[in-house]
This record gives sequence, structure tokens and C-alpha cells, in this order.
Amino acid sequence: MNIESCNWSYPSNILFGENRVKEIQKACNKLNISNPLIVTDPGILKTNIIEKIQGSLSNKAIIYSDVQSNPTEKNVRDGVNQFNLNNNDGVIAVGGGSGMDVGKGIAFMAKQKRPLWDFEDIDDWWTRANADVIFPIIAIPTTAGTGSETGRASVFTNEVTKEKKIIFHPKMLPSTVILDPILTIPLPKNLTAFTGMDALAHCIEAYCSPKFHPYSQGIALEGIKLIKDNLLDAYNNGNNINARANMLTSSSMGSIAFQKGLGAIHSLSHPVGAIYDTHHGLTNAVFMPYVLNKNKDTIEIKIKDLSSYLNFKNNSFENFLDWILEIRKNLNIPHTLKEIIDNDEKFELMSKMALADPSTATNPKKLSQEDFLKLYQDSFNGNL
Repeated sequence: MNIESCNWSYPSNILFGENRVKEIQKACNKLNISNPLIVTDPGILKTNIIEKIQGSLSNKAIIYSDVQSNPTEKNVRDGVNQFNLNNNDGVIAVGGGSGMDVGKGIAFMAKQKRPLWDFEDIDDWWTRANADVIFPIIAIPTTAGTGSETGRASVFTNEVTKEKKIIFHPKMLPSTVILDPILTIPLPKNLTAFTGMDALAHCIEAYCSPKFHPYSQGIALEGIKLIKDNLLDAYNNGNNINARANMLTSSSMGSIAFQKGLGAIHSLSHPVGAIYDTHHGLTNAVFMPYVLNKNKDTIEIKIKDLSSYLNFKNNSFENFLDWILEIRKNLNIPHTLKEIIDNDEKFELMSKMALADPSTATNPKKLSQEDFLKLYQDSFNGNL
């Protein structure tokens, strides 16, 4: 079945469909980018994706690929040095969340006079930036999970404090997004699972957030349905272009939806990723049922409504939780935190970090440091 090509604005200019990557030069022209820097990660360089992009550009672009799976301030700083050395005038960010986050960070920081951490997503710190010197960004996701292509922020690990920090500015939102499902076909099964569960975490936490944002609420609802109907198909048959296309769409939807807020899944996950360098989507997937269960008394009605929309025969909270456990099992996701980190020595520290995480503010239920400590302990030992 052929995928219909579509152009959307939510709010970026989104080019969706098979082989839309061939329109990359047209996208550059519209943004007056004549000398782009391609930002990606080492894994993408092992595929033919960059070759496809270069083949669609009028002139071969310089590539920056020193990007870690949990990117750091140094990754951005080194990329900025290359950007300025090459006199680049825009960024093409290619890959999963790490490549796109670093690409956005480079375009944002290239001409700023203040350090990266001065623009953390706190109050109105973003107004400290000189908005006139932020370069245009084209985002090309190759995974279906983070949704960084439709987000106004990036997440970086502070290597000194071992904390993940959210850097925000409205102009970090990519101007053009190319959603080409062909580019996600090489994604290995495990990363299809991890990133798919990341998208699900975004949509579920946005849906359950107590903030009033009906636009995001509707997008989160449909995003969950797309994931429910397509993630296992994409996992079991990576060449299923329809499943890949729907997952790619749901990933972008998740990022748009979480303008409404996230929750304790992300609060717990960020410290683990910063300290143990775990895959963010995998970590979210491990924590998901434990956090849902913790929030049960505040989200039960919403989950019942969601279950009805998903056409579950039984609309109970327990049935929804069983579905989460089942899909994790079918994706070979570990049930316990113990299976992805080898010790519980830093739970006290991580519970303090989780409490301070920006995602905590929009968790449906107010949580204490003791609550986070218990969630770490329960997820480590599998006490659901």
C-alpha cells in the first residue's frame, strides 16, 4: 500500500511521505541555507541515510557526528566550533533524539555569548538568548520515538553534575521537518521497541497531565492509538512501510502533545540516563507500569476513557495496565530496572534529582522524594 504524501504545519512545516528526503535541497532553499552542517550520530553513518541526503543536496555538506546517545554540553560545544569554522548557515539534524537535540543545540548556540546552561528551561531564562543569531534547522528523524523534530527544547547531560538539563528556546523548533518512513526501515528491532515505547510514554504522560491543553490532549489520544495499532507490526516486520509511517507520525505527535507536560516516568528516567548512560526509551518503558500504578487513583477515569477509545473490550485500569505489560513483553522490554543497571547504590541521590526534574511538576499526583525512592526500589525489584 502506498503512503499518501502530505504537507502539515504543527507548527513546523512537515513534509510527510515516502522519499520526501529527496526534497531536502528545496527545503534548504526556502530557508536560505546555502552551506548546511549535517549533524548526526556514528550509528547513522553506518547506514546509507547520509548518502541519500547528500545525493539530494546541490553541494556536498560537511558532517558533524561526535554525538553520544545521551548527548552532553561538550558535543554541542565541539559542534559549534565546527559550525563556525565552516561558516555554516544552517543545520540539517539527522537521526534519533541525540542527533536532533545536538543539531538544534548547535544552531542555537553558534553565536550566543552565554554558556549553554544559562538557557535551562527555568522561568524565562530563554529570553537571555539573542534570538536574531539562531540559525534555521531542518530535522530528519530516523527513529520513531523522541519527537525532537517537533520540539522547542533539547536535553543534554551536564558532565560535572551528572544531571540531564532541558535547554529551551522557541526558535530551537525546527523550521522544516521531513518525515520519510523509508529512512526508518534500517532501524534494528531493539531500537524500534525502545523508541516506540518512548513515543508511547510521551503520549500517555501528556494525556494524563492535569494541565488544561485540549489541543495536546487530542493529539496524545490519537498518538496512543497509532502506537497501539502499529508498534508491534513495525517491530515484527521492519519492512512494513505503513507501520513505520504511522509510528513516525505518532512520534512527532508525542512531542507536540507533551507541551501539556510529562510526568514521573521521565522524572525517574532522566537521572538513570545521566548516571548510567541507559537508552532513554528503554528506561521509560521499564518505569511505565510502576508510575501508572502509582498514579492510579488520579488517572483511573482518564484511563477508562482512553481504553474505550482504543476499543478495548474491558475498559478497566487493570486491563490497560495488563496491555502495557503485554506489549512490553512482546517487545522484549525488561520488567525490572535491575536488568538494565547493576546496582541500587544511587537511589537516594536519584530520588532527589527526580523530585527536582521539570517533568515532576505535571505528574497527575504530587510526589515526594520518598515516593520517588520507593518507585526506584519497586522497579528495581519488580514490585508492581
